[in-house]
Amino acid sequence: MARRRPAGWREPTVDRMSPTDAGFYYAESENTPLHVGSVAVFEGPAPSYGDLVRLLLGKLPKVPRYRQRVRRVPMDLGRPLWVDDPHFQILYHVRHTAVPSPGGEEQLRNLAGRVLGQRLDLAKPLWELWLVEGLEDGRWALISKVHHCMVDGVAGSELMQLMFDLTPDATHSEPQDWTPQRSPSSLEVVAGAVQDAVTHPLRELTRLPGAGGVRGAGRTAVKAGRSLFATMPKTARQLATPTARSLNGPIGPHRRWAWADAEFEDLRRVRTAFGGTVNDVVLAAITRGFRDLLERRGSLRDGLVVRSMVPVSVRRPDQHGQLDNQISAVFVDLPVSEPDPVARLTSVRRQMDEHKRRMQTVDARSIIAMGDFMAPTMLALGVRAALAAGQMWCQAVTTNVPGPRVPLYVLGRRMSSAHAYVPIAGGTRVSIGIFSYLSSMTFGINADFDAFPDVDVLSRGICTGVSELLEAASAATPAGAAT
Repeated sequence: MARRRPAGWREPTVDRMSPTDAGFYYAESENTPLHVGSVAVFEGPAPSYGDLVRLLLGKLPKVPRYRQRVRRVPMDLGRPLWVDDPHFQILYHVRHTAVPSPGGEEQLRNLAGRVLGQRLDLAKPLWELWLVEGLEDGRWALISKVHHCMVDGVAGSELMQLMFDLTPDATHSEPQDWTPQRSPSSLEVVAGAVQDAVTHPLRELTRLPGAGGVRGAGRTAVKAGRSLFATMPKTARQLATPTARSLNGPIGPHRRWAWADAEFEDLRRVRTAFGGTVNDVVLAAITRGFRDLLERRGSLRDGLVVRSMVPVSVRRPDQHGQLDNQISAVFVDLPVSEPDPVARLTSVRRQMDEHKRRMQTVDARSIIAMGDFMAPTMLALGVRAALAAGQMWCQAVTTNVPGPRVPLYVLGRRMSSAHAYVPIAGGTRVSIGIFSYLSSMTFGINADFDAFPDVDVLSRGICTGVSELLEAASAATPAGAAT
């Protein structure tokens, strides 16, 4: 006889993390908060705190993840779940602060460094938004924080743009009542994890590209294995290349945050003169920043490189709007020992071209999907092992998130600039988030506080790198450019 359910009982909705999202969640630790973020500056006057809260309440129905918290499975028998937070309170997530007026860039950077360096509360929905007043010329700012397990950089840009308007006189939806879905009991969570561990891999077998059951999945795995095997010679060469290991080391709880700015048209002029892409030019400018940093520290020597991880989105056009991470990564050796800026650009361009050719042969989505077959406990252990190995492998993270080329508004106020925040982890003690908006390209530099007291040398060096490439481009004959 079927057990009768009490009145009003509803089957809980279970939304389990993808393996990639779970990896970002497992990577969180006391000294390595794994949220992405941004600092956006707006023309004044600042809106009231109440108006901003009402705006967000009207947008939340379009982003249900922002009312959900993480429910971890006991003993990591399954990947964590997303469940509605029955105690969700937007006033906890939207904060209000100010810098001493009139606050300049240094005051805003110091505040942003403290706010962005603090961990999110893992017991609540994993986001915060800070309204900052007191900036000079009547300006104000928004500091946003969203955990990396919620969404990747490209999709995250789309998600946060829900609060932005394309016109200053846009109308907004009124806040709506919300009733949270029932959260599963501990017994249901464990039972569901065990069941999912059995049934989910079987379902994924039929969903893998080109899979016709087990044999099709096997062919996909073999293809992915062959592709990875083909990359081993390149990996071996990289391991033999001396890297700036002095930049690696333990990460503390505090952060320094700096930024640099460039004109997008200047970067395009360099690209037109020497070929490649704007992203190649950006990496070459960053190379100059690391060169100056190592030279100032007395650590620069012949043949040295700074190895940077460059995240790459593998999200298909038809996957926009899906709230999970679809990213892979390539590793680029920034030739910091090369004195000639054009030669540095040529080296970066060749590496990126080679990575693009490899990405066409390696089915990154299939490799990511293979995580669906990994036991969750092993996934958690694997993430920790990967973070430990990361210190041996690379010294920086550089990620480029393309932004809009048209003005954006919040409550009728025009956004004048935005800088991206990318987390650091695994002994890689500096990251650079690149963001384009209107005619500008901005570089948000996040660094461990104790390891980078000279972070401003890096930010000034990036500006120098752009200037010297632009000077070289002015004297060069255009070579054509790839888009």
